[in-house]
Amino acid sequence: MADSEVESQSPEPMAEEEPLFTTLDIFLFTLIAGLLIYWFMSRQKKEEIPEFKKLTTVAPTVRETSFIEKMKKTNRNIVVFYGSQTGTAEEFSNRLAKDAQRYGMRGMAADPEEYDMSELSRLTEIENSLAVFCMATYGEGDPTDNAQDFYDWLQETDAELEGVNFSVFALGNKTYEHYNAMGKYVDKRLVELGASRIFDLGLGDDDANLEEDFVSWREQFWPAVCEHFGVEATGEDSSIRQYELVMHNDINMNKVYTGEMGRLKSFETQKPPFDSKNPFLAPVVANRKLNKGGSRHLMHIELDISGSKIRYDSGDHIAVYPINDVAIVNRIGEILGVDLDTVISLNNLDEESNKKHPFPCPTTYRTALMHYLDVTSPPRTNVLYELAQYATDPKDQENMRKMASSSAEGKALYQSWVLDSRRNILAILEDLSSLRPPIDHLCELMPRLQARYYSIASSAKVHANTVHICAVVVEYETKAGRTNKGVATNWLKNKMVTDNGHKSSVPMYVRKSQFRLPFKASNPVIMIGPGTGIAPFMGFIQERGWLKEQGKEVGETVLYYGCRHRNEDYLYQEELEEFERAGVLTQLNVAFSRDQAQKVYVQHLLKQNKDHLWKLIHTENAHIYICGDARNMARDVQTAFYEIGEEVGGLTRTQAVDYIKKLMTKGRYSQDVWS
Repeated sequence: MADSEVESQSPEPMAEEEPLFTTLDIFLFTLIAGLLIYWFMSRQKKEEIPEFKKLTTVAPTVRETSFIEKMKKTNRNIVVFYGSQTGTAEEFSNRLAKDAQRYGMRGMAADPEEYDMSELSRLTEIENSLAVFCMATYGEGDPTDNAQDFYDWLQETDAELEGVNFSVFALGNKTYEHYNAMGKYVDKRLVELGASRIFDLGLGDDDANLEEDFVSWREQFWPAVCEHFGVEATGEDSSIRQYELVMHNDINMNKVYTGEMGRLKSFETQKPPFDSKNPFLAPVVANRKLNKGGSRHLMHIELDISGSKIRYDSGDHIAVYPINDVAIVNRIGEILGVDLDTVISLNNLDEESNKKHPFPCPTTYRTALMHYLDVTSPPRTNVLYELAQYATDPKDQENMRKMASSSAEGKALYQSWVLDSRRNILAILEDLSSLRPPIDHLCELMPRLQARYYSIASSAKVHANTVHICAVVVEYETKAGRTNKGVATNWLKNKMVTDNGHKSSVPMYVRKSQFRLPFKASNPVIMIGPGTGIAPFMGFIQERGWLKEQGKEVGETVLYYGCRHRNEDYLYQEELEEFERAGVLTQLNVAFSRDQAQKVYVQHLLKQNKDHLWKLIHTENAHIYICGDARNMARDVQTAFYEIGEEVGGLTRTQAVDYIKKLMTKGRYSQDVWS
């Protein structure tokens, strides 16, 4: 505008008689005013759009996360929530939800992660309602990933749960320090909030027989429910199908799942973030045998995570999705006389269920049996019960039903014939020639094939673009004379860097762990890990070495490692001895259990160095880490620390136990153990 003002102040006499604004001025003024109005209007519109979007997205979410509204809409009065890490608690929940029908009630299994658990108090709006919780404990007494939000809510809430009926079945393992901690907490907390426990807390022990514990609890649970609500069993004990089979004769094969966990074609077009529903296909860049001799195969595998945006810390776990042995899958198809390449969907008969299919559909029977179904674990009793109807020999049918009962004879038969003999579904089909179930019902009943977790054997500070795995290949002969092979380890063993000119890859993601190096590098660390328990400590030692290189003050780094023979299975011997030479490992203590007549284990070496260990723990704030077998080693090591507390610290056994418990509470005694 400044330029046009100068032009209008012309010194010519006629200027006074000219209009105040020229045509150009008016045009420019109109243009600018128009642009201002357009800018103002579009700005206002832009601000309105998020509000509009919010309105459209919030409404369905509220509806979807309300399990109360869903129960009302579908006429359910029992909801069974599961906290599941490996799928067992989810399986038990489905069984309980299905059972409800036999008692004239209607149940639904529910993932607490998908619902607003603060609605629990509204359960009283539904007549004769009951909430059941099948809660597994993970790690050091922690909730499973899908129950974390529910656990947090229980800790923080002061909700009034008066009139809410509930019962809890806990899944755990006695060899762990915090046995069934999550189930016990849920049971105790719900009572504190005023809810009514209608049947005793069930404790399932996976170290003994989890299936038997569940069946025994369930046998008493339902009569208690009937008594509480004044209902009777309807006598309907027949098999109730949950899914219906749909065959696809003319389908575009681009719409068929080929092993993906979530999004169709996710293995072809990989997009971060990578997690359990969207694993990353990591190329294998190294696969070597670690042991120099012996009958076992111990392996070191490196997976390339460049470009995946996957980050990990020392102590984290890598989750790997394995594939079943093709020979087992082919044999199942052969016995049942089916074309495994038939494209099918199993569709949930309950249209309101969040779980539309038992595994990604549409797919082929072959893909389902290779990628999605666990065909190598001994089947649970409910599977035998449901399959019994297809046995044409009355004796086979009777035995299968007996094994699914809670009678002493049935339990003993299941224990010896299925569990002790490690019979998988193929072995059962081979040994019961009259049993030929339809393959679709078999696929409905089989549990999902789960990811396998391994402690990461590297540090991202040193190996930012690779994740290392250290594992032993599982292979053994069963009492029935069959050779059983571990699904994941045998599959990984055959993952060469290149396979027929193609790069081998492994579907994986990283799961965070609480197994962490101390925040202060100057704190000493004591690491105890026999066999493949060395894995996370390779990461820890690499990281301590890196910190030293950065000029950080690093405390004592002490390792207690155990193997059978020095010349056979001393894993990472060269690397460990190099770390010791460089002063990164201040002490390398190795127990060779079978190199002498008297067996020597890590706990014996701990006792030999008791004075030094007590000094590190008691006066220098050392952190203790244990990795490996929970049943024997971890327990024996803990006992050794009690004895050191008594012998060097002058404590009584009770005080020594309390002392170690306090270290656990403070995060100074950590375990990464398995049974």
